[in-house]
Amino acid sequence: MKISVLQHAPSSHLPTRPGDPTPTSRNLDPLMHPFAKARERTRALNAVKLERIFAKPFIGALEGHVDAVECMSRKPESLNEVASGSWDGGLIVHDIAQRRHILKIESAHKGKVSGVCFANDGEKLLSCGVDRNIKLWNTRQQVDVDENGAGPSDLQKPLSVYPGKFAFNSIDHHRSDPLFATASSIVQVWDETKSAPISNLTFPTSTETITSVRFNLSESSVLASIGSDRTFTLYDIRTGKAERRIIMQMRSNALAWSPTFPTTILLASEDHNLYTFDIRSLTNPTQIYKGHVAAVMSCDWSPTGLSFASGGWDRTVRIWEEGKGTQPEVYHTKRMQRVSSTLYSADARFVLSGSDDGNVRIWKAKAHEKLGIIDTRERAAIEYRESLKRRWKMDAEVNRVARSRHIPKPVYKAAELKRTMLDARKVKEERRRKHTRAGDSKPKAERKKVVITEQT
Repeated sequence: MKISVLQHAPSSHLPTRPGDPTPTSRNLDPLMHPFAKARERTRALNAVKLERIFAKPFIGALEGHVDAVECMSRKPESLNEVASGSWDGGLIVHDIAQRRHILKIESAHKGKVSGVCFANDGEKLLSCGVDRNIKLWNTRQQVDVDENGAGPSDLQKPLSVYPGKFAFNSIDHHRSDPLFATASSIVQVWDETKSAPISNLTFPTSTETITSVRFNLSESSVLASIGSDRTFTLYDIRTGKAERRIIMQMRSNALAWSPTFPTTILLASEDHNLYTFDIRSLTNPTQIYKGHVAAVMSCDWSPTGLSFASGGWDRTVRIWEEGKGTQPEVYHTKRMQRVSSTLYSADARFVLSGSDDGNVRIWKAKAHEKLGIIDTRERAAIEYRESLKRRWKMDAEVNRVARSRHIPKPVYKAAELKRTMLDARKVKEERRRKHTRAGDSKPKAERKKVVITEQT
């Protein structure tokens, strides 16, 4: 008599590696699982509820300043070193991992520090202020001098001082060369080895005060600036002149180049919105981001280029997804005042914000993300919940829970009032269009209202 023996491979019943989940065999016949879709929806709903329960983004604050934190800069090729400048004239280099001061200079400038940036080697720090001076500091100076036994007066001396004719508003360093650009009444390019600017970059008809200036991260000879007369200007340091300029409806307060798309730039505007432009075509913005209820004062891209952070006069920090113009993540605390600077960490996991109360706060880029070691089983569970949320995001209940955010009552009331005013404006324009001669008043897309004119 012949007997057939059922044999099973051990690999199909045992985990392939230690710590991996044990494989389970399932009958995939849909007739055997009549309620599979209902169970999956319930799991998706529980997943978004868990996300909102564990959404606690605030991590801690870095103290040391006694006035508003005006500017921040991230050290290149470093995960934990960040420099901040304040209205009290102080300059601090923070270690955000250990929450300590690497370098602290209490009177770096007379008056406020309006700009700070690291040199391309990462060991030197440039700062500028309203005292018409640019100063170059050695960030490792304090440790080296302490070992040699020098007195505390030697710790506060800059390596170089570059005097200027006007109060400086912003500074940015070239990515590879020993050059840096400053913004004041004019845009100037400086060499670290020379005490005077090597070129002045000013548009022939420009009369504004330049409020911010940034080098392109990829094409490092391209420079962008924004001015107090609602202008956005592109320069080329190779030709030594301004190339293009647009005049917008409202002035911009900050700008940031995309780290992954060299032609994309982000502008934080006074009209409560953020705009992304493709510099190859400046007539219309590529995307409008709406959510703030007051002027947007700062913005910064994530190193991945998939999201960016903004801080506003409405005392909130918002995290946006690139290409998604509404429903940002909203961060706030009771004691946080108007946010004047925001910055992503180099690993894109954390966001730093500087506000008028003198604190530099650390936030999680993803509010529900767990900090610490995650084993393989927990990582698999997290990925499964994320896939459920993506699959069921069109469900009304799942979408409602995922969109729910708790915001302060003054911000909520301001958003409600702003919505009412915008609706009234739309009704007024529609009635005016209805009672004018046909074709005289055509509706205009909102993107085409942002830029007034372009000069080349």
